[in-house]
Amino acid sequence: MESSNKDWLDKVSHIAQVGGIETSILDNGRGKGTRIAWINTGAGLRFKVVIDRGMDIADASFNQFNLSWLSRLGVTSPQPFSDKGIDWLRTFGGGLLTTCGVTHVGGPEEDEFGKRGLHDQYSNTPAELITVKQPDLLNGDLEMSISGKMFQGHPLGDNIEIKRTIRCILGDPKIYLEDEVQNIGNIYSSHMILYHFNFGWPFIDSGTKLLWKGAWKSRETGEDNKIFKEGQDFRTCQEPRDDHSGSGEEAVLIDIEADQEGNATCGIYNEKLGFALKLDFDKKQLPWLTNWQHWGKGEYVTGLEPGTNPPLGQKLMRERGELIQLKPGEKRKYTLEISILNNSDSITEFVNKYINL
Repeated sequence: MESSNKDWLDKVSHIAQVGGIETSILDNGRGKGTRIAWINTGAGLRFKVVIDRGMDIADASFNQFNLSWLSRLGVTSPQPFSDKGIDWLRTFGGGLLTTCGVTHVGGPEEDEFGKRGLHDQYSNTPAELITVKQPDLLNGDLEMSISGKMFQGHPLGDNIEIKRTIRCILGDPKIYLEDEVQNIGNIYSSHMILYHFNFGWPFIDSGTKLLWKGAWKSRETGEDNKIFKEGQDFRTCQEPRDDHSGSGEEAVLIDIEADQEGNATCGIYNEKLGFALKLDFDKKQLPWLTNWQHWGKGEYVTGLEPGTNPPLGQKLMRERGELIQLKPGEKRKYTLEISILNNSDSITEFVNKYINL
Protein backbone atom coordinates (compact mmCIF):
# COMPACT_ATOMS: atom_id res chain seq x y z
CA MET A 1 0.00 0.00 0.00
CA GLU A 2 1.65 3.22 -1.17
CA SER A 3 1.16 6.09 1.30
CA SER A 4 1.86 8.57 -1.53
CA ASN A 5 -1.18 7.35 -3.48
CA LYS A 6 -4.13 9.28 -2.03
CA ASP A 7 -6.79 7.93 -4.42
CA TRP A 8 -7.86 5.10 -2.11
CA LEU A 9 -8.22 7.53 0.83
CA ASP A 10 -11.44 8.81 -0.75
CA LYS A 11 -12.86 5.28 -0.50
CA VAL A 12 -12.09 4.49 3.15
CA SER A 13 -14.17 5.77 6.08
CA HIS A 14 -12.63 3.84 8.99
CA ILE A 15 -9.21 2.30 9.57
CA ALA A 16 -10.84 -1.11 10.23
CA GLN A 17 -11.72 -1.33 6.53
CA VAL A 18 -8.01 -1.66 5.86
CA GLY A 19 -6.41 -3.02 9.04
CA GLY A 20 -5.37 -1.95 12.52
CA ILE A 21 -5.71 -3.11 16.12
CA GLU A 22 -8.88 -3.98 18.00
CA THR A 23 -8.82 -4.75 21.73
CA SER A 24 -11.44 -6.92 23.42
CA ILE A 25 -12.15 -9.27 26.34
CA LEU A 26 -13.07 -12.95 26.01
CA ASP A 27 -16.39 -13.69 27.68
CA ASN A 28 -16.73 -17.48 27.64
CA GLY A 29 -14.95 -20.73 28.49
CA ARG A 30 -11.47 -21.15 29.94
CA GLY A 31 -10.38 -17.73 28.75
CA LYS A 32 -13.28 -15.77 30.23
CA GLY A 33 -12.16 -12.29 31.28
CA THR A 34 -8.88 -12.45 29.34
CA ARG A 35 -7.85 -9.31 27.46
CA ILE A 36 -6.85 -9.72 23.80
CA ALA A 37 -5.93 -7.58 20.81
CA TRP A 38 -6.66 -8.55 17.22
CA ILE A 39 -4.09 -7.18 14.79
CA ASN A 40 -4.88 -7.02 11.09
CA THR A 41 -1.92 -6.11 8.89
CA GLY A 42 -4.16 -5.43 5.89
CA ALA A 43 -1.97 -7.83 3.90
CA GLY A 44 -3.59 -11.16 4.73
CA LEU A 45 -1.74 -11.68 8.02
CA ARG A 46 -4.02 -11.45 11.07
CA PHE A 47 -3.26 -12.55 14.64
CA LYS A 48 -4.47 -12.39 18.23
CA VAL A 49 -2.26 -10.99 20.99
CA VAL A 50 -3.23 -12.29 24.43
CA ILE A 51 -2.56 -9.26 26.61
CA ASP A 52 -3.10 -11.21 29.84
CA ARG A 53 -0.66 -13.95 28.82
CA GLY A 54 2.51 -11.88 28.51
CA MET A 55 1.35 -10.41 25.18
CA ASP A 56 2.01 -13.75 23.51
CA ILE A 57 0.27 -14.64 20.24
CA ALA A 58 -2.52 -17.23 19.99
CA ASP A 59 -4.46 -17.50 16.70
CA ALA A 60 -2.67 -16.45 13.52
CA SER A 61 -3.60 -16.85 9.89
CA PHE A 62 -2.51 -15.79 6.42
CA ASN A 63 -5.41 -15.25 4.03
CA GLN A 64 -7.70 -18.24 4.68
CA PHE A 65 -4.96 -20.48 6.05
CA ASN A 66 -4.27 -21.04 9.75
CA LEU A 67 -0.62 -20.82 10.78
CA SER A 68 -0.55 -21.61 14.48
CA TRP A 69 -1.11 -24.75 16.51
CA LEU A 70 -3.75 -24.40 19.20
CA SER A 71 -3.87 -27.04 21.92
CA ARG A 72 -7.22 -28.41 23.07
CA LEU A 73 -7.10 -25.89 25.93
CA GLY A 74 -7.11 -22.87 23.63
CA VAL A 75 -6.67 -19.54 25.38
CA THR A 76 -6.97 -19.81 29.16
CA SER A 77 -6.96 -17.03 31.70
CA PRO A 78 -3.58 -16.45 33.39
CA GLN A 79 -2.75 -18.63 36.37
CA PRO A 80 0.38 -17.03 37.89
CA PHE A 81 0.97 -19.86 40.36
CA SER A 82 1.09 -22.57 37.68
CA ASP A 83 4.85 -22.71 38.14
CA LYS A 84 5.24 -26.00 40.03
CA GLY A 85 6.24 -29.29 38.42
CA ILE A 86 4.52 -29.58 35.05
CA ASP A 87 1.55 -27.36 35.98
CA TRP A 88 2.63 -25.06 33.12
CA LEU A 89 1.09 -27.59 30.71
CA ARG A 90 -2.34 -27.05 32.26
CA THR A 91 -2.44 -23.58 30.72
CA PHE A 92 -0.40 -24.24 27.55
CA GLY A 93 -2.70 -23.19 24.73
CA GLY A 94 0.00 -23.37 22.10
CA GLY A 95 -0.58 -20.44 19.77
CA LEU A 96 1.85 -18.88 17.35
CA LEU A 97 4.05 -17.77 20.27
CA THR A 98 4.34 -18.87 23.88
CA THR A 99 7.30 -17.22 25.65
CA CYS A 100 9.16 -19.37 28.19
CA GLY A 101 11.26 -17.92 31.01
CA VAL A 102 12.50 -15.48 32.05
CA THR A 103 14.67 -17.12 34.72
CA HIS A 104 14.33 -20.79 33.73
CA VAL A 105 13.59 -22.70 30.53
CA GLY A 106 13.29 -26.47 30.67
CA GLY A 107 11.76 -29.20 32.77
CA PRO A 108 11.08 -29.19 36.52
CA GLU A 109 14.23 -29.19 38.63
CA GLU A 110 15.62 -28.45 42.07
CA ASP A 111 19.04 -27.50 43.39
CA GLU A 112 20.60 -25.36 46.12
CA PHE A 113 19.34 -22.26 44.28
CA GLY A 114 15.69 -23.28 44.51
CA LYS A 115 12.88 -25.31 42.98
CA ARG A 116 11.70 -24.52 39.46
CA GLY A 117 8.73 -25.71 37.42
CA LEU A 118 8.48 -26.32 33.69
CA HIS A 119 9.28 -23.18 31.63
CA ASP A 120 8.79 -20.68 34.49
CA GLN A 121 6.15 -17.95 34.91
CA TYR A 122 6.26 -15.59 31.95
CA SER A 123 3.34 -16.94 29.90
CA ASN A 124 1.00 -16.68 32.90
CA THR A 125 1.84 -13.02 33.53
CA PRO A 126 -0.65 -10.28 32.56
CA ALA A 127 0.63 -7.13 30.87
CA GLU A 128 0.14 -3.55 31.91
CA LEU A 129 -0.66 -1.85 28.60
CA ILE A 130 1.46 1.19 27.76
CA THR A 131 0.30 2.15 24.27
CA VAL A 132 -1.93 1.06 21.41
CA LYS A 133 -1.04 2.93 18.22
CA GLN A 134 -3.21 2.81 15.09
CA PRO A 135 -2.11 3.69 11.55
CA ASP A 136 -2.85 7.25 10.51
CA LEU A 137 -3.97 6.96 6.91
CA LEU A 138 -4.50 10.64 6.23
CA ASN A 139 -0.95 11.53 7.28
CA GLY A 140 0.68 8.53 5.66
CA ASP A 141 1.78 6.84 8.90
CA LEU A 142 1.20 3.13 8.25
CA GLU A 143 2.73 1.80 11.48
CA MET A 144 0.59 0.14 14.15
CA SER A 145 1.87 -1.18 17.49
CA ILE A 146 0.89 -2.41 20.91
CA SER A 147 3.25 -2.28 23.89
CA GLY A 148 3.09 -3.31 27.51
CA LYS A 149 5.16 -4.37 30.47
CA MET A 150 5.17 -7.47 32.67
CA PHE A 151 6.68 -8.10 36.10
CA GLN A 152 8.11 -11.40 37.30
CA GLY A 153 9.42 -12.12 40.79
CA HIS A 154 8.72 -11.10 44.39
CA PRO A 155 9.96 -8.43 46.86
CA LEU A 156 12.63 -10.62 48.50
CA GLY A 157 13.96 -12.30 45.36
CA ASP A 158 14.17 -11.74 41.62
CA ASN A 159 12.57 -8.53 40.35
CA ILE A 160 12.44 -8.55 36.56
CA GLU A 161 10.50 -6.27 34.25
CA ILE A 162 9.79 -7.18 30.64
CA LYS A 163 8.69 -4.56 28.13
CA ARG A 164 7.24 -5.91 24.89
CA THR A 165 6.29 -4.11 21.71
CA ILE A 166 4.64 -5.77 18.72
CA ARG A 167 4.71 -3.67 15.55
CA CYS A 168 3.30 -4.08 12.05
CA ILE A 169 3.22 -1.93 8.92
CA LEU A 170 -0.12 -1.67 7.16
CA GLY A 171 0.12 -3.55 3.87
CA ASP A 172 3.09 -5.71 4.88
CA PRO A 173 2.57 -9.31 6.13
CA LYS A 174 5.24 -9.09 8.82
CA ILE A 175 5.42 -9.01 12.63
CA TYR A 176 8.19 -7.16 14.48
CA LEU A 177 8.59 -8.25 18.10
CA GLU A 178 10.85 -6.30 20.48
CA ASP A 179 11.48 -7.30 24.11
CA GLU A 180 13.51 -5.55 26.78
CA VAL A 181 14.25 -7.59 29.90
CA GLN A 182 15.61 -5.63 32.87
CA ASN A 183 16.66 -6.63 36.38
CA ILE A 184 14.95 -3.90 38.42
CA GLY A 185 15.93 -5.50 41.74
CA ASN A 186 19.00 -5.21 43.95
CA ILE A 187 20.46 -8.72 43.52
CA TYR A 188 21.77 -10.67 40.56
CA SER A 189 19.05 -12.60 38.70
CA SER A 190 19.43 -15.71 36.55
CA HIS A 191 18.03 -15.26 33.06
CA MET A 192 16.88 -17.61 30.29
CA ILE A 193 14.30 -16.95 27.57
CA LEU A 194 12.83 -19.10 24.79
CA TYR A 195 10.47 -17.97 22.03
CA HIS A 196 8.26 -21.05 21.58
CA PHE A 197 6.74 -20.56 18.09
CA ASN A 198 4.15 -23.27 17.39
CA PHE A 199 2.87 -24.09 13.91
CA GLY A 200 -0.10 -26.23 12.96
CA TRP A 201 -2.36 -27.47 10.17
CA PRO A 202 -2.95 -26.60 7.37
CA PHE A 203 0.33 -24.71 7.17
CA ILE A 204 2.01 -27.70 8.76
CA ASP A 205 1.14 -30.81 6.77
CA SER A 206 2.80 -33.88 5.37
CA GLY A 207 5.48 -32.60 3.00
CA THR A 208 5.85 -29.13 4.53
CA LYS A 209 9.54 -28.21 4.68
CA LEU A 210 11.34 -27.01 7.81
CA LEU A 211 14.19 -24.68 6.89
CA TRP A 212 17.21 -24.28 9.14
CA LYS A 213 20.97 -24.86 9.11
CA GLY A 214 23.47 -25.48 11.87
CA ALA A 215 25.22 -28.10 13.94
CA TRP A 216 22.57 -30.13 15.74
CA LYS A 217 22.10 -32.71 18.47
CA SER A 218 19.00 -34.67 19.36
CA ARG A 219 17.57 -33.96 22.79
CA GLU A 220 16.45 -37.59 23.07
CA THR A 221 18.85 -40.54 23.20
CA GLY A 222 18.66 -44.26 22.53
CA GLU A 223 15.25 -45.68 21.69
CA ASP A 224 13.59 -42.36 22.52
CA ASN A 225 15.30 -40.80 19.50
CA LYS A 226 13.18 -41.93 16.55
CA ILE A 227 13.43 -38.91 14.25
CA PHE A 228 16.64 -36.91 14.60
CA LYS A 229 19.19 -39.33 13.19
CA GLU A 230 21.85 -38.86 10.53
CA GLY A 231 20.47 -39.86 7.14
CA GLN A 232 16.81 -39.32 8.07
CA ASP A 233 14.76 -36.52 6.52
CA PHE A 234 13.63 -34.78 9.70
CA ARG A 235 13.22 -31.45 7.89
CA THR A 236 10.09 -32.70 6.09
CA CYS A 237 6.89 -32.83 8.15
CA GLN A 238 5.36 -36.27 8.58
CA GLU A 239 1.92 -37.81 8.82
CA PRO A 240 0.60 -38.30 12.39
CA ARG A 241 2.43 -41.02 14.35
CA ASP A 242 0.98 -43.42 16.89
CA ASP A 243 4.19 -43.33 18.93
CA HIS A 244 3.74 -39.57 19.44
CA SER A 245 0.38 -40.00 21.16
CA GLY A 246 0.19 -38.49 24.63
CA SER A 247 3.66 -37.52 25.81
CA GLY A 248 5.40 -38.64 22.64
CA GLU A 249 7.57 -35.81 21.33
CA GLU A 250 11.10 -35.13 20.18
CA ALA A 251 13.35 -32.13 19.78
CA VAL A 252 16.65 -31.21 18.20
CA LEU A 253 19.00 -28.57 19.62
CA ILE A 254 20.60 -26.42 16.91
CA ASP A 255 23.61 -24.12 17.00
CA ILE A 256 22.04 -22.09 14.19
CA GLU A 257 24.14 -20.60 11.43
CA ALA A 258 24.22 -16.82 11.01
CA ASP A 259 25.40 -14.45 8.30
CA GLN A 260 28.33 -12.05 8.59
CA GLU A 261 26.16 -9.51 10.40
CA GLY A 262 25.07 -12.10 12.95
CA ASN A 263 21.53 -12.49 11.58
CA ALA A 264 20.04 -15.97 11.99
CA THR A 265 17.17 -17.19 9.85
CA CYS A 266 14.91 -20.21 9.82
CA GLY A 267 11.48 -20.88 8.40
CA ILE A 268 8.80 -23.11 6.92
CA TYR A 269 7.65 -23.67 3.33
CA ASN A 270 4.34 -25.23 2.29
CA GLU A 271 4.46 -25.71 -1.47
CA LYS A 272 0.80 -26.79 -1.69
CA LEU A 273 -0.40 -23.55 -0.09
CA GLY A 274 2.08 -21.46 -2.05
CA PHE A 275 3.78 -19.47 0.68
CA ALA A 276 6.61 -19.57 3.21
CA LEU A 277 7.19 -18.14 6.67
CA LYS A 278 10.57 -16.66 7.58
CA LEU A 279 11.76 -16.10 11.15
CA ASP A 280 14.73 -13.74 11.65
CA PHE A 281 16.60 -13.01 14.87
CA ASP A 282 19.99 -11.92 16.17
CA LYS A 283 22.27 -14.87 16.98
CA LYS A 284 24.19 -12.80 19.52
CA GLN A 285 20.94 -12.31 21.43
CA LEU A 286 19.50 -15.79 20.81
CA PRO A 287 22.29 -18.22 19.88
CA TRP A 288 20.21 -21.41 20.02
CA LEU A 289 17.30 -22.80 18.02
CA THR A 290 15.16 -25.77 19.07
CA ASN A 291 13.00 -27.66 16.58
CA TRP A 292 10.19 -29.45 18.46
CA GLN A 293 8.24 -32.14 16.65
CA HIS A 294 5.08 -33.69 18.12
CA TRP A 295 3.16 -35.64 15.47
CA GLY A 296 0.40 -37.04 17.69
CA LYS A 297 -3.05 -37.56 16.21
CA GLY A 298 -5.05 -34.44 16.99
CA GLU A 299 -1.87 -32.95 18.51
CA TYR A 300 -0.04 -32.28 15.26
CA VAL A 301 2.54 -29.55 15.77
CA THR A 302 6.08 -28.46 15.17
CA GLY A 303 7.92 -25.64 16.88
CA LEU A 304 10.82 -23.35 15.94
CA GLU A 305 12.16 -21.89 19.17
CA PRO A 306 15.00 -19.35 19.34
CA GLY A 307 16.49 -19.03 22.81
CA THR A 308 19.35 -17.79 24.93
CA ASN A 309 20.08 -21.43 25.79
CA PRO A 310 18.88 -24.89 24.88
CA PRO A 311 15.72 -25.65 26.93
CA LEU A 312 17.62 -27.88 29.34
CA GLY A 313 17.14 -25.95 32.56
CA GLN A 314 18.90 -23.45 34.75
CA LYS A 315 20.82 -26.09 36.69
CA LEU A 316 22.67 -27.54 33.69
CA MET A 317 23.37 -24.11 32.20
CA ARG A 318 24.89 -23.02 35.52
CA GLU A 319 27.07 -26.14 35.62
CA ARG A 320 28.25 -25.41 32.07
CA GLY A 321 29.00 -21.78 32.91
CA GLU A 322 26.43 -20.65 30.32
CA LEU A 323 23.73 -19.21 32.58
CA ILE A 324 23.19 -15.47 32.13
CA GLN A 325 23.30 -13.44 35.35
CA LEU A 326 21.70 -10.01 35.12
CA LYS A 327 23.23 -7.55 37.53
CA PRO A 328 20.95 -4.94 39.17
CA GLY A 329 19.75 -2.50 36.51
CA GLU A 330 21.08 -4.56 33.59
CA LYS A 331 18.98 -4.87 30.41
CA ARG A 332 18.85 -7.42 27.62
CA LYS A 333 17.08 -6.69 24.33
CA TYR A 334 15.63 -9.23 21.89
CA THR A 335 14.31 -8.52 18.40
CA LEU A 336 12.55 -11.00 16.12
CA GLU A 337 10.79 -10.70 12.77
CA ILE A 338 8.15 -13.04 11.33
CA SER A 339 7.54 -12.57 7.62
CA ILE A 340 5.18 -14.18 5.13
CA LEU A 341 6.68 -14.74 1.66
CA ASN A 342 3.99 -15.24 -0.97
CA ASN A 343 5.50 -14.41 -4.34
CA SER A 344 7.59 -16.82 -6.35
CA ASP A 345 10.77 -14.72 -6.41
CA SER A 346 10.96 -14.19 -2.64
CA ILE A 347 10.06 -17.83 -1.95
CA THR A 348 12.66 -19.15 -4.38
CA GLU A 349 15.39 -16.87 -3.02
CA PHE A 350 14.67 -17.92 0.56
CA VAL A 351 13.96 -21.62 0.13
CA ASN A 352 16.88 -22.27 -2.25
CA LYS A 353 19.25 -21.50 0.64
CA TYR A 354 18.00 -24.69 2.28
CA ILE A 355 16.62 -26.94 -0.46
CA ASN A 356 16.76 -26.98 -4.26
CA LEU A 357 13.38 -26.30 -5.84
